[in-house]
Amino acid sequence: MKPRVVLVHGWDGNPHDSWKPWLKNELERRSIQWIAPQFSGGECPELSEWIMTIKKAINEVNSKTYFIGHSLGCVAILKYLEQLPKNKKVGGCVFVAGFCSNLEPELDNFTSPFINIPNILKHTSRFVVIGSHDDDAVPFSKILELQKALDAHLIIDEGKGHFSEGDGIKELPSVLQALLEMMDKKNGA
Repeated sequence: MKPRVVLVHGWDGNPHDSWKPWLKNELERRSIQWIAPQFSGGECPELSEWIMTIKKAINEVNSKTYFIGHSLGCVAILKYLEQLPKNKKVGGCVFVAGFCSNLEPELDNFTSPFINIPNILKHTSRFVVIGSHDDDAVPFSKILELQKALDAHLIIDEGKGHFSEGDGIKELPSVLQALLEMMDKKNGA
């Protein structure tokens, strides 16, 4: 079974903006399956809808399933992992401009109740958190909070803002490199 990557985009985003098409092409060139569903948006996204979308898109997870989250997508992935049965393992997660606690009142249904980090760590201990000090949507302190909570490897990719279309980010090599290194370590290389 070949590895697969599940992208969970951010609030009011889509799987076809900014750096995501570039990453899709890079992964498919390497025979890595790409799964990138569209999540419901609007001003008040619902966590239950996002979790259901993830479940429908991937069906079953295994150690060759990797997640990439952007912004609110990181929280959705954490909440999805929190609900997995004990025996389910995933390969790891790369989080871009992520957070794990209250950020905006419209997003409270994602972060409240608080995320159960010990339960998430039963499914993987492989996390990379990528952030930029000039992010105007997620303060760097929130990115550090996520990194610390997961004991994740931190990559500071300066000058990228919120890693979004509006920031002009069309390629994101730090995500590709982090993911490929995670996959190599998993395979013993």
